[in-house]
Amino acid sequence: MSRLFLAAAFALIGALPVRAAVDIQQVTSPGGIKAWLVENHDLPFTALEIRFKGGASLDAEGKRGAINLMTGLLEEGAGEMDAQAFAAARDALAAKFGFDVHNDAMSVSVKMLTETRDQAVALLHKALVDPRFEPDAIARVRDQVLSIIRSDKKDPAKIAGQTFDRLAFGAHPYATPITGTEQSVTGLTRDDLIAAKDRVMTRDRLYVSAAGDITAEELGALLDRLFAGLPESGAPMPGEAPYLLEGGTTVVPFDTPQSVAVFGHRGIDRDDPDFFAAYVLNTILGSGGFSSRLMKEVREERGLTYGVYTYLYSMDHADLYLGQVSSANDRIAEAIEVIRAEWAKVAASGVTAEELDAAKTYLTGAYPLRFDGNGPIAEILVGMQLEGLKPSYVATRNDKVNAVTLDGVRRVAAQLLDVEALHFVVVGQPAGLSSTN
Repeated sequence: MSRLFLAAAFALIGALPVRAAVDIQQVTSPGGIKAWLVENHDLPFTALEIRFKGGASLDAEGKRGAINLMTGLLEEGAGEMDAQAFAAARDALAAKFGFDVHNDAMSVSVKMLTETRDQAVALLHKALVDPRFEPDAIARVRDQVLSIIRSDKKDPAKIAGQTFDRLAFGAHPYATPITGTEQSVTGLTRDDLIAAKDRVMTRDRLYVSAAGDITAEELGALLDRLFAGLPESGAPMPGEAPYLLEGGTTVVPFDTPQSVAVFGHRGIDRDDPDFFAAYVLNTILGSGGFSSRLMKEVREERGLTYGVYTYLYSMDHADLYLGQVSSANDRIAEAIEVIRAEWAKVAASGVTAEELDAAKTYLTGAYPLRFDGNGPIAEILVGMQLEGLKPSYVATRNDKVNAVTLDGVRRVAAQLLDVEALHFVVVGQPAGLSSTN
């Protein structure tokens, strides 16, 4: 089947109407691999999402960036095929493979047609269990990673985020970029990459979801073929990340007309009973687009920025409440002052009933729109598994949002929003700002 047909099929999938209900099946393969499945036989197409829990945080000591570099090499030849032969085989099957890694998980995203599904699975299996890691491919991908590392050193937003992480997490893997440093990446050998693969790509940390034209029985057989030969267990997970930052300001001098500030303090665990109240609170304070408090105060009222936003950042080993704002060097101090003032105001007085109703309407209305095709559905399902949620969450999530009360948001705001703990990392040449600690 041609790539043109595949592109048309993917476009049509994205245009399908949102389903009123998502029927999630829990599948266990004959070999014991568990997965979640949503069947949809409208088109001969299946999306598969694979996660290996632990991700780049499992880098060996002194080998930071190894798992990231290894991940970038998985499509650069496997088994008897070099990089060009592998790419040609994948394209001939009209299949799509995507490999990525973050601090807490390594991801494999797959899109394949029913007609060529068996061949696509066989090809992907080679990449997962028998990547070549050839010297020329290692050199080529290493150069790409080094280019990213050097580029990040010139990006104020990257500098701010990486500085915040370094100050917040000390010796924990979260403190350093998953790409590693120029020194660590340059020193990585082929043996390091093989060891990195065995640290993270193992059966004991495997999460899988599928959506599309495949039955539970077919998926079970597919899983055993796809993951045959993977090691049973990998490296131990890192411990909890200590949060070391106190309130204040860190200025990183950088020659730019506009300063970037990353700010935040401790967040809230995804399993906390108050998480949904915090989630709604954040929509009102900083993540609700132009309707958020911070956008109104910092942008609309004072014209200090084009955008300011906040988000709850729940990781496996730490929880943060973060935000970011950019402003001219001579106005960033005022922007920070306004953010601090609004942080304190919401902590002391909470939000209004009108703001709460608007946030609930937005959040409950937007949620079904996420289920707009096999790919997004598979991604949502695997994310739910990683977060320890049950399949019923899809049906109950909006109920949890609607159950948030005004008193609940006010109580959580008073507990979560701590203006004295807010730390701002500012990269630029900010007038009137200096490091406080």
